Amino acid sequence: MENTSTPVSTTSFGLRYGLLTGIVSVIYSFILLAANMEQNTALSLLSLVILVGGIFLAHKKYKENNSGFMSYGQGLGIGTLVSLISGLLGGIFRYVYMEFIDPSAAQRTIEQTRAKMEEAGNMSDAQIDQAIQMSQRFASGPLGIAVAIIGSAFIGFLITLIIAAITKHNRPEFE
Repeated sequence: MENTSTPVSTTSFGLRYGLLTGIVSVIYSFILLAANMEQNTALSLLSLVILVGGIFLAHKKYKENNSGFMSYGQGLGIGTLVSLISGLLGGIFRYVYMEFIDPSAAQRTIEQTRAKMEEAGNMSDAQIDQAIQMSQRFASGPLGIAVAIIGSAFIGFLITLIIAAITKHNRPEFE
């Protein structure tokens, strides 16, 4: 029996769910930034839950549109693309927010980071200043967007390695 269904594209699912995940992440980031809660570790980890949910949903919908099948490689590609697109939207949002909407948010973050480093007590003032200068270089402007994209893609890839192993359902070889 020949399979006459049209093949579905992993790229289209990665893009679609990357945009959806990115939009949800941007809304969540906006809420955290507006409430001055972006330094709260527990709330920040919730953004990973959003990413995991977006990847899982993309895999689920891909399988629904592909006769219930998805290989590990397809899952890995979809999840990495979801992470990449979501990271791009998040990086652009963060840049726009910090540069145009609330420039004082960047200064608040720096002050909170400095306070945490001083509280830890394992760095001198010169080392803290140097660390903060380095983080400012990598967190602002177009370089900040690039770091957000690369970081999100890397973290998303690592997460997707696990999720794709769980959600894969290979097509039988002798069908």
